[in-house]
Amino acid sequence: MTSNASSAIPSTAAPAAVASRGERPPDSTSTPSTRRLIGIDLARGLAVFGMYSAHVGPDVTVGGPVGFLLELARGRSSALFAVLAGFSLVIITGRPHPRTGRAGRQAVARVVIRSLVLVALGYALTALDTDVDVILAYYGLIFLAVLPLYRLRARTLAVIAAGSALILPQVLYIINQLIDQGGWADAVVARDPLARITDSDGLIELLFTGEYPVLTWIPFMIAGMAVARLDLTRPGLRGRLAVAGGVLAVLGYGGSCLALHLVPHMGTVIAGATDGGSASSAWWSDTVGDLTGNTPAEWLLVAAPHSQTTFSILGNTGVAFVVVAACLTVADRMPRVMRLATPVSAVGMVSLTAYALHIVALWALVDTEDETLSAPPVLLAFIAIAMLLATAWTRIFRRGPLEYLLHTATWPARRIL
Repeated sequence: MTSNASSAIPSTAAPAAVASRGERPPDSTSTPSTRRLIGIDLARGLAVFGMYSAHVGPDVTVGGPVGFLLELARGRSSALFAVLAGFSLVIITGRPHPRTGRAGRQAVARVVIRSLVLVALGYALTALDTDVDVILAYYGLIFLAVLPLYRLRARTLAVIAAGSALILPQVLYIINQLIDQGGWADAVVARDPLARITDSDGLIELLFTGEYPVLTWIPFMIAGMAVARLDLTRPGLRGRLAVAGGVLAVLGYGGSCLALHLVPHMGTVIAGATDGGSASSAWWSDTVGDLTGNTPAEWLLVAAPHSQTTFSILGNTGVAFVVVAACLTVADRMPRVMRLATPVSAVGMVSLTAYALHIVALWALVDTEDETLSAPPVLLAFIAIAMLLATAWTRIFRRGPLEYLLHTATWPARRIL
């Protein structure tokens, strides 16, 4: 997430608000940089809607184009958020050049404060006990984990992102095997203050066993940092970003598909390890189902969006790159389309608020045992209300309500010398 989903992007808000009113920004701000940031808001808004579809949309078994779009959004929306969060971290700490000296220390302090607030907000939303696996606490910890890298160049960040995508899923697999085989994790949880305060598994859950383990979501944010370090005004760079995304998607999903067909008995092993899902879809879809026991080594070859594997990270990052490149192109080259998409980018400007409010709405409106709201009209209603409220709000205010609170919380950083 970013200014909106994990840390505010103040440099985006004002120009985007002007654009949302249909006005032409002043010449001093009507620049490729401004349009790029509006494009990031557009991508973030799409990510919000993708997460809505996973939480209030119909089951992907409806089939047809609707089912395909719903399935495409599963898992990949949260990965897109993580990539955009990396983009935001670079903006906060200095883009195109990292801040140094006092400004650098203040920027680092702002990120740290934002991260802690996100962790607290994530647990507060989790306490509502909805069916949503709230991602904010994980994002907050990921921000802290990647913060030491904020001064690195794009190429270095890309190498680190690739290396972490190749190595960390295997490390996570080994650690989870050790957790399953011994009681050391329980001992850590018993002594973890965060676990006691939040009535969860605390750091063990955030790092290793949760739905969005930090260990395998770090590559997404670092990849977003690498993209943010690029000069996206250079001719052809957006096209190369889209091509890179396509290559990553082919490597991730295509590599997993080949493994599924070439590794002996892999389909049978995956089917036996999950709760009755479609093993044949393990190369790209969450319909493969959830793991029900010990994780077989063959699981490392699937690419289902929440499988925490190298193939899934590559594929999901590739999709995120393509979406970002497309949104940047729309913002820069297609003003008529962008005007039509203004409500979507408005949601992107207040995405932290939009994300949190949809969880509160689910808590208030939905019986946890009642799935009648999981239908296309309900999803469309959530999207329409979010666009309406976001458009109205951003015509007046620079930040969303939670974005403003997040920004205000960082004021103590200004006292750092």
